Order: sequence, then C-alpha cells, then structure tokens
Amino acid sequence: MTKPVVEVEHLVKRFRTGMLRKEVTAVADASFVVREGETFGLLGPNGAGKTTTMKVLVGLAFKTAGVLRVFGEDVPSRRAAARIGFLPETPYFYEYLKPLEFLDFYARLFGLEAAERHKRSKDLVERVGLSDAIDKPLRKFSKGMLQRIGLAQALINDPDLLILDEPMTGLDPIGRKEVRDLLMDLRRRGKTIVFSSHILSDVEMLCDRVTILRRGRVIADGTLEELLQPAARRVDIEARGVPSDLRAKLAPRALETHEHGETWAVTVEGQENARELIAALASAGAEVVSVVPRRETLEDLFVRLWGNAPVREKP
Repeated sequence: MTKPVVEVEHLVKRFRTGMLRKEVTAVADASFVVREGETFGLLGPNGAGKTTTMKVLVGLAFKTAGVLRVFGEDVPSRRAAARIGFLPETPYFYEYLKPLEFLDFYARLFGLEAAERHKRSKDLVERVGLSDAIDKPLRKFSKGMLQRIGLAQALINDPDLLILDEPMTGLDPIGRKEVRDLLMDLRRRGKTIVFSSHILSDVEMLCDRVTILRRGRVIADGTLEELLQPAARRVDIEARGVPSDLRAKLAPRALETHEHGETWAVTVEGQENARELIAALASAGAEVVSVVPRRETLEDLFVRLWGNAPVREKP
C-alpha cells in the first residue's frame, strides 16, 4: 500500500454568516485518506462540504476542529503548499493578461527562473489546447477556455498533488475528453489527484477511489469496485429468430421486451434469470445476438444512498 498524501481526520468547519453572525456547519465530521498516485473523487450534492474541505486542505480556510496532514505536514504548511496545484470552482483571473503572461505571473510566485517559466507556460498552453488563443487577453475567453487556462495555472509548479474543484465546468464534450486525457496522463506520471465533479461518468472513468459527503459527513468511502454493487441486477439480451410462442412464454418473466424487425430484445432481473432465458433461446434454435449486463453506476449509487429524495441539499 502506498503512503498517504492527504490525511483528514474528523474535520469540522463552521462559519458565522450574516448580520446576526449565525453559525453554519459546512463540514460536520469528515475523515478520509488519499494515497500516493491515486486519482480520488470527493463527491456529494451541493452544500455537502466538498469545496470547504478543499479550501481547508490548501490553506484558504482554517479548520474549526480535526487533524489534516498533506505530505505528512500539518495543514497549513508552506512546504506542503509548494507541492500542490489548485483549481478552485470559481477562480479569479486577471482578464487583461494573455495566457503566457498569466502563467508567467503564477510561475514567478513559485520562484521559477525566467527560462523555466517561459518553457512551462508555453508547454502548458499547448497541453490544454489554447495555442490558437495565445495572443488573446483572458477577458475574451469563453468559460470553457477560462477553465482550461485555470487548469494550466494549477500545473505551473509541476505539483505532486493536484486539487481540482469541478474541473469540467463549462467544457464541451471535446474539452472534457481533453481534460480527462490530461488527468490520465498525470496519473500515469505518478501524480496524486483529488477532484470533485457533478459529472459522475467522468468520475467513474478517472477515479481509483471516492468519498461521498452528505451534510459534511462521510456516508461512503472506498474504491468503485467496493461501493458499486458487483452483481448485475439487470441483463439486456437480444436474439433473432425467436418463435412467437416462446416469446409469449418468456415475456411474463421479463422486465421489458421490445421488437425491432426480426430482433427480440428482452431485459431480465439477475444473472440466473438471464442464464435460463439464454438456455431456452438456444434450445429453440434462436440466435443470441448480444448479452449486456447493466452494472450499477455512480448515479445508481447516489439514488440508492439518498432513496427517492433529491440529492441537492442546502448548505
């Protein structure tokens, strides 16, 4: 097992807001560990405490209680911060700067020499797909383009730990794929990545492990294999040449049936029912075209954890 990069133990974060200074609990009791080289998803509905947790980890907010360590250093730590790249959910950009000027500014904050600043800035502009906009000021960038330059900014110090809050926001499908490819490349290079996203399909494709927060508490934590139900609850089967009497006999055992010309499509519950149906089709001389198990998705998991209640919650 690889060593921990991020350790969060019983994190509590409370704010006082408004004229009456009402106390609001953003994170009630959160504990999780992110290990070296992992791509880790911090998930939950709006108001679950994801953004607050990330801000505490990078030193933009201070904990009320709990223990937080990054690279073995108690948070906040300047030495740990130098090894972190961070993209907030709503970053602020100096809109009059052009991409290379913008990245050079952040590279200066990390103390990089001029030659290295120029090389990294140029390479990152290319990596995030903004070469065609290299002479355009940021005020003329679209939301998706701003998200890309924000990601480049988070990588300017070649961080060992990358913390990204909703990195896919504002990106079209091509932009999302490019960012996913970039994150996969960073994972292959051994970088540790922590990110939040409401695009659960991206999380499934990228993450080794996830932690799910609800009202500032961890309600699920583990690998996707551990959290998602391993047994296929439903199986889609397509067959050709199925006699009409067999269709009538098998239909009551199916959840759904459809006919597309000569093809009969049927959905059954569980693998045992699927095996029995396939055997009956084979015995009747029908041609089984496809058998597709429906694995539980993260969206299914959210529905299971929240029941029929909406997953959108107030802070």
